[in-house]
Amino acid sequence: MNFIKRAWLSLIAKKGRSFLLILVTSAIMLFVLAGLLIRNAADAATSNAKKNVGATLTLSANREAAFKKMRQGATGGTKPSLSMTPVKLSDVKQIANLNNVESYNLTSTTSVNAQSFEAISTSSSSGQSVMQGGGNMPGGDDKMTNSQGDIAVTGVSATSLTSNFTDNNYQITKGRGIKASDANTNNIIIESELAKQEGLKVGDTVKVKATSGSKTYQLTIVGIYKAPSTSTSTQMGPGATDPANTIYSSYTLANTIKGSKYANTADSVTFTVSDPAKVNSVKKAGKKLINTSKYSLSANDASYQSVKSSMNNVKSFADKIVWLVAIAGTIILALIVILMIRERRYEIGVLLSMGESRMKIIGQFFIEMFIVLVIAVGVAGVGGKFVGDKLGEQLVSQQASSTASNVNSQRPGNTDSGQGGPGGKAPNGQPGRNGGASFMGNNKADKTKLDVQVTPTNLAELGGFGLAIIFVSITLASGGILRLSPRKVLID
Repeated sequence: MNFIKRAWLSLIAKKGRSFLLILVTSAIMLFVLAGLLIRNAADAATSNAKKNVGATLTLSANREAAFKKMRQGATGGTKPSLSMTPVKLSDVKQIANLNNVESYNLTSTTSVNAQSFEAISTSSSSGQSVMQGGGNMPGGDDKMTNSQGDIAVTGVSATSLTSNFTDNNYQITKGRGIKASDANTNNIIIESELAKQEGLKVGDTVKVKATSGSKTYQLTIVGIYKAPSTSTSTQMGPGATDPANTIYSSYTLANTIKGSKYANTADSVTFTVSDPAKVNSVKKAGKKLINTSKYSLSANDASYQSVKSSMNNVKSFADKIVWLVAIAGTIILALIVILMIRERRYEIGVLLSMGESRMKIIGQFFIEMFIVLVIAVGVAGVGGKFVGDKLGEQLVSQQASSTASNVNSQRPGNTDSGQGGPGGKAPNGQPGRNGGASFMGNNKADKTKLDVQVTPTNLAELGGFGLAIIFVSITLASGGILRLSPRKVLID
């Protein structure tokens, strides 16, 4: 009789044994598939991080060199002054032409005083108004002043290129944002709370006054944005102003307000690198194009590295799941097959005595297990996504908690005050007045989700694992068949 037909008839005749084999094999295949799905999803999440999380380079004045120059210039009892070099657009364009630089955003900040409207006044817990205060914002004509306006002006190339808007922390509610075409215009966008207080809408004009001198500027509102409700006062030197008093404009308007020497410059420039893995090579090439004694070029790919590290940990754990389940499954199936062979010694003896070859008998067992495997792979394909989703969510949650704990432990003083200090960010997400990086990222790594999908490729890979498992299992169990003597089996 054909050994393939015998295998089929044997499975039908022994329904209980066949059901047990299908159940055990399905469980093994289910967890192997879950591991494969999580591993593949982690790879996909890392690849997507290159597009969604991104990496940036920031070009700004070299503060360390500026402080060193200030100390060297101190003579006698005179108080030294800090002179920061604005970034020239000619240097910006050189870096923008490098490979893997996708776009760049110019940022220039200053402040003005509201004239045709009232700025929002913020009171401290003691009831004192803290709307205005001394600071070190650039203003006036051509020099740094000690006055600070009640309206902060953040000049950018386009709001669509700033992290506040790209991360959806800030949202345009009416009109539009600042575009590249707004260069050399007086177009602005204002915060919704300021618009409500003063009854301002898109198309209205407002008048502001420079913090030094008597020059005024008439500004046109082209959009209204909404800041997060959790925003607190923006730190601008000793004084503070409510975040609703921040207006966005083109960087050219901020430069015009600061003075003529700031034309064709920016306080800082953020370059978006298309491939985060190339950020260091772009940084190295960029440093060759600038005067490092004046400028600093710093990389920020922390979000990408955080996602990559988390996903690598998830992938590593998924690999362990696959191999542990595969090894355990091989052992379990081998034991089941060995017990099954012991139970069928008489059947094997009769077949051998009838002249059936040992290899065909082993082939029969392999066919039986192969049929079981096909059914088990189908069952695993149905339940694999559910199990993979649950395991993936748990793994990502654990990684996010671990990452958050590490970030908190690395913060200076391990505080949660959120104040922008030297080299930090202001609480509303704007760059700190002293520039630099921040401990307050957008936490994209914490938002990473595994997209677990069962594909024909996954099922084919699972089938390969299953074939390997049953092949090893039957090979281990076949030793008993090869040693069997038909005469001894029948006599026993």
